[in-house]
Parts: sequence; C-alpha cells; structure tokens
Amino acid sequence: MARCGAAPILSLGLVLAAVAWKQGPPGVLSPWQGCASLGRCCPGRDPMCFAHGPPRCFCDEACGAARDCCADYARVCPAVSCVVAGWSGWSRCVKPCQVSYRVRQRHVLQEPRNGGVPCPPLEERAGCVEYWSHQGVECQQSLLPALITTGSHGKERGKQGVSKKQVTGGYCVQFRLGSIPGSCGQVKAPHAQWTRYLTQGHTVCVKCEWPAQDARSRRCYGDGSEARGNKLLLWHAAGHPRCRGTWEKLGQLRDCSCPTVHSLVFI
Repeated sequence: MARCGAAPILSLGLVLAAVAWKQGPPGVLSPWQGCASLGRCCPGRDPMCFAHGPPRCFCDEACGAARDCCADYARVCPAVSCVVAGWSGWSRCVKPCQVSYRVRQRHVLQEPRNGGVPCPPLEERAGCVEYWSHQGVECQQSLLPALITTGSHGKERGKQGVSKKQVTGGYCVQFRLGSIPGSCGQVKAPHAQWTRYLTQGHTVCVKCEWPAQDARSRRCYGDGSEARGNKLLLWHAAGHPRCRGTWEKLGQLRDCSCPTVHSLVFI
C-alpha cells in the first residue's frame, strides 16, 4: 500500500520541480515565457498580443503606458525612433498675385516602432507672394497688399549669385499703423512672435531690398508708390495669416537706416 501511495506523491513532486525549472529564478523569464516565446512585437494597443505567464503580460507598443509589458519586452522589442529625410526645396506660391503660401516637405526613412520617438511634421508652410502669374503675366500692384516680416529676415536671405549692387541697393518706407487685430498677439510660432509688438499708431520702417524688388521696376509691391493723400493701405504678416491690417504711408526715407525696433522688410 505504501508503494501504491508513494507514486502519486513522487509524480506531484516531479511536476512541481518541472514547473519551477521552466519558470526559472524569480524575476527571470525562461525561453518559454515573455515576448521571446510569443515571437512578435505588435504596434499600437493589441489585446491579443500577450504572452502566457504567470502572470500574463503584453508585447505591444501600449504596454509601457499600461505597465503590463513582459519583462523581456525592452530586449526583444527595442525602441526604434523615426528617421526623416531632409527638407525639399520650397514650392512656388500656391496662388500668384495674392498673399498665399508655399510648401516644403520631407519623407520618412524609418517608421518608429515599439514606442520609439514619433515622426516630426512632414510638411511646412510659409507665407509668400508672387508678383507674376504662372503664365508669366505681371500682377497689378493695386491687387496686392504688402507682405511683411521682421527685419531680421533680411539678414538671413541668401546672397549667392546676386550682384553687389542688388545686395546693397534698396530703399525704406515709413508707415503709421492703423488698427491692429487681436489675432496678431495670439501667436505661438517662434517665427511670428514679432507680430505681438505691432501697435496702432506706431511708426514702422519697412525696407525694400532684393529679392522682394520687381526685376523691372526695382520697387516692392505694396510700398504705396501709387497711393495719393492719406489713403489707408493693406498689409499682411508673413507666417501669420490672421494678422493683417492697414497703414498710412508717411514717406520714403532718403537714408535707409531703419531702427531695430519696428524694423520690417517687404517679402
């Protein structure tokens, strides 16, 4: 009777030993557990992407936030961050003969996986204006408001392939700002922070320089050269479509030395 009764006890001991050997030391997964046993890493949140425990654990990208990753997730499913190519060149203005925007793009070289850094924006837009139609016809100046930006933009313009005369030439025009919409102060983009300092009644100095000058007239569109009397003219802020207003031309400066404060350039 003792032999017959000993057999079940011995078998149970072997089973427990086998389970302990399979599980390994506490906190260490055996090859039959975790993401290694599952054999895959899943994108997003996938409730079916789990490995048997104990306890049951997951091998999807959302397991980090949910705190239910398998212990070997970081090793078996290493994070791969997004990699993008460089920016393309800027496109032409979407709509000529009016304040519009241009576009540049970049594409993804490596998609992110396993919770790696996501891809940055793949498209950028910037305000612009073209003075010629796509058919090569010059736009009427009366149709165009002045497109302006901060004077620091002029220092960043490329000068390659441009004669010294073009670089040093130009003129400045003084304007008195009319009413300023509240949207000019509601800006988050770093390149448009200058619009927050536009104030009604203040005098601004706007420089007309290459490459904003028309090739034939050597003038900037929207400079008020056709204005007579105290006519209010229109301006738009480049890079901030909702910031637009009016100003009155005070005159053209003989000595183009705009102060640092309220110094702008035509685009």
